[in-house]
Amino acid sequence: MTTAAVALLAGPAMAQTPDQKQSPPAATAPAATATKGQIITEQKPDQLLATKFKGTNVVGMNNEKVGDVTDILFDKDGKVLAYVIGVGGFLGIGSKDVALAPSSFQIQPATDRESMKLKISMTKDELKNATEFKPHKEASSTTGQTSRERAPMTPPSQR
Repeated sequence: MTTAAVALLAGPAMAQTPDQKQSPPAATAPAATATKGQIITEQKPDQLLATKFKGTNVVGMNNEKVGDVTDILFDKDGKVLAYVIGVGGFLGIGSKDVALAPSSFQIQPATDRESMKLKISMTKDELKNATEFKPHKEASSTTGQTSRERAPMTPPSQR
Protein backbone atom coordinates (compact mmCIF):
# COMPACT_ATOMS: atom_id res chain seq x y z
CA MET A 1 0.00 0.00 0.00
CA THR A 2 2.88 2.32 0.84
CA THR A 3 4.52 1.56 -2.48
CA ALA A 4 1.29 2.34 -4.32
CA ALA A 5 0.94 5.66 -2.48
CA VAL A 6 4.54 6.61 -3.28
CA ALA A 7 3.98 5.65 -6.92
CA LEU A 8 0.89 7.88 -7.12
CA LEU A 9 2.67 10.81 -5.52
CA ALA A 10 5.83 10.38 -7.59
CA GLY A 11 3.90 9.83 -10.85
CA PRO A 12 4.02 13.43 -12.16
CA ALA A 13 7.73 13.72 -11.37
CA MET A 14 8.44 10.53 -13.27
CA ALA A 15 6.33 11.39 -16.32
CA GLN A 16 8.05 10.65 -19.61
CA THR A 17 7.36 11.20 -23.26
CA PRO A 18 6.28 8.08 -25.17
CA ASP A 19 9.71 7.84 -26.88
CA GLN A 20 11.60 7.50 -23.59
CA LYS A 21 12.11 4.16 -21.85
CA GLN A 22 12.54 3.95 -18.11
CA SER A 23 15.57 1.96 -17.10
CA PRO A 24 15.57 -0.01 -13.86
CA PRO A 25 17.50 1.57 -10.99
CA ALA A 26 21.12 0.52 -10.76
CA ALA A 27 21.98 -2.06 -8.12
CA THR A 28 24.41 0.40 -6.55
CA ALA A 29 21.90 3.25 -6.42
CA PRO A 30 21.85 5.17 -3.13
CA ALA A 31 19.07 4.40 -0.66
CA ALA A 32 17.35 7.75 -1.36
CA THR A 33 16.55 6.77 -4.96
CA ALA A 34 15.40 3.30 -3.93
CA THR A 35 12.36 4.82 -2.18
CA LYS A 36 11.05 6.50 -5.36
CA GLY A 37 8.04 4.83 -6.92
CA GLN A 38 8.56 2.73 -9.99
CA ILE A 39 5.73 2.88 -12.49
CA ILE A 40 4.62 -0.44 -13.91
CA THR A 41 2.80 -0.07 -17.19
CA GLU A 42 1.51 -3.58 -17.82
CA GLN A 43 0.96 -6.99 -16.32
CA LYS A 44 3.29 -9.75 -17.45
CA PRO A 45 2.07 -13.28 -18.24
CA ASP A 46 3.62 -14.68 -15.04
CA GLN A 47 1.97 -12.06 -12.79
CA LEU A 48 -1.45 -12.26 -11.12
CA LEU A 49 -3.94 -9.57 -10.13
CA ALA A 50 -5.70 -9.96 -6.79
CA THR A 51 -9.04 -9.16 -8.46
CA LYS A 52 -8.66 -12.19 -10.73
CA PHE A 53 -7.14 -14.37 -7.99
CA LYS A 54 -10.02 -14.03 -5.53
CA GLY A 55 -12.61 -16.69 -6.21
CA THR A 56 -10.07 -19.06 -7.77
CA ASN A 57 -10.94 -22.70 -7.16
CA VAL A 58 -8.63 -24.63 -4.86
CA VAL A 59 -8.34 -28.35 -5.57
CA GLY A 60 -6.86 -31.20 -3.57
CA MET A 61 -4.48 -33.90 -4.75
CA ASN A 62 -7.25 -35.79 -6.58
CA ASN A 63 -8.42 -32.59 -8.36
CA GLU A 64 -11.53 -32.41 -6.15
CA LYS A 65 -12.58 -28.83 -5.35
CA VAL A 66 -11.83 -28.17 -1.66
CA GLY A 67 -12.58 -24.44 -1.52
CA ASP A 68 -11.82 -21.11 -3.14
CA VAL A 69 -9.70 -18.03 -2.46
CA THR A 70 -11.70 -15.54 -0.40
CA ASP A 71 -8.90 -13.14 0.50
CA ILE A 72 -5.17 -12.53 0.47
CA LEU A 73 -3.17 -11.68 3.61
CA PHE A 74 -0.09 -9.51 3.18
CA ASP A 75 2.20 -7.50 5.43
CA LYS A 76 2.77 -3.74 5.43
CA ASP A 77 5.63 -4.19 2.93
CA GLY A 78 3.34 -5.90 0.42
CA LYS A 79 4.69 -9.43 0.91
CA VAL A 80 1.95 -12.06 0.53
CA LEU A 81 1.78 -14.09 3.74
CA ALA A 82 -1.22 -16.33 3.02
CA TYR A 83 -4.12 -17.08 0.75
CA VAL A 84 -7.36 -17.30 2.72
CA ILE A 85 -9.46 -20.24 1.53
CA GLY A 86 -13.19 -20.60 2.16
CA VAL A 87 -13.89 -24.28 2.94
CA GLY A 88 -16.97 -26.30 3.83
CA GLY A 89 -20.51 -25.08 3.94
CA PHE A 90 -22.97 -24.61 1.14
CA LEU A 91 -23.25 -21.34 -0.78
CA GLY A 92 -21.16 -19.62 1.88
CA ILE A 93 -23.36 -20.76 4.76
CA GLY A 94 -21.49 -22.77 7.38
CA SER A 95 -18.14 -22.23 5.69
CA LYS A 96 -14.97 -21.14 7.43
CA ASP A 97 -11.75 -19.51 6.32
CA VAL A 98 -8.37 -21.24 6.51
CA ALA A 99 -5.18 -19.33 5.69
CA LEU A 100 -2.31 -21.16 4.00
CA ALA A 101 1.16 -19.92 3.05
CA PRO A 102 1.68 -19.33 -0.70
CA SER A 103 4.25 -22.15 -0.75
CA SER A 104 1.35 -24.56 -0.03
CA PHE A 105 -0.05 -24.04 -3.53
CA GLN A 106 0.83 -24.98 -7.08
CA ILE A 107 -0.75 -22.87 -9.80
CA GLN A 108 -2.58 -24.96 -12.39
CA PRO A 109 -2.72 -22.81 -15.54
CA ALA A 110 -5.98 -22.16 -17.34
CA THR A 111 -7.00 -24.42 -20.20
CA ASP A 112 -9.40 -23.69 -23.03
CA ARG A 113 -12.36 -24.96 -20.98
CA GLU A 114 -11.29 -24.29 -17.40
CA SER A 115 -9.96 -21.26 -15.54
CA MET A 116 -6.80 -21.24 -13.45
CA LYS A 117 -6.83 -23.36 -10.28
CA LEU A 118 -4.65 -23.66 -7.21
CA LYS A 119 -3.65 -27.16 -6.16
CA ILE A 120 -2.76 -28.13 -2.58
CA SER A 121 -1.67 -31.39 -0.98
CA MET A 122 -4.48 -31.32 1.61
CA THR A 123 -7.88 -32.97 1.50
CA LYS A 124 -11.22 -31.31 2.05
CA ASP A 125 -11.52 -33.03 5.44
CA GLU A 126 -8.06 -31.79 6.51
CA LEU A 127 -9.08 -28.24 5.65
CA LYS A 128 -12.41 -28.58 7.45
CA ASN A 129 -10.52 -29.73 10.56
CA ALA A 130 -7.84 -27.02 10.30
CA THR A 131 -7.85 -24.02 12.65
CA GLU A 132 -10.05 -21.21 11.38
CA PHE A 133 -8.39 -17.98 10.25
CA LYS A 134 -9.60 -14.96 12.22
CA PRO A 135 -8.97 -11.48 10.83
CA HIS A 136 -7.80 -8.77 13.21
CA LYS A 137 -10.65 -6.65 14.57
CA GLU A 138 -10.15 -3.02 15.44
CA ALA A 139 -10.83 -2.00 19.04
CA SER A 140 -14.23 -0.41 19.68
CA SER A 141 -14.38 3.36 19.92
CA THR A 142 -15.21 5.12 23.19
CA THR A 143 -18.80 5.76 22.03
CA GLY A 144 -19.49 2.04 21.97
CA GLN A 145 -19.94 2.02 18.21
CA THR A 146 -17.35 1.08 15.61
CA SER A 147 -17.34 2.70 12.20
CA ARG A 148 -19.36 -0.25 10.85
CA GLU A 149 -21.90 -0.26 13.71
CA ARG A 150 -23.98 2.83 13.22
CA ALA A 151 -27.46 3.51 14.48
CA PRO A 152 -30.09 3.11 11.76
CA MET A 153 -31.32 6.31 10.18
CA THR A 154 -34.81 7.44 11.13
CA PRO A 155 -36.82 8.53 8.08
CA PRO A 156 -37.71 12.27 8.20
CA SER A 157 -41.44 11.43 8.37
CA GLN A 158 -40.94 9.66 11.75
CA ARG A 159 -38.94 12.38 13.49
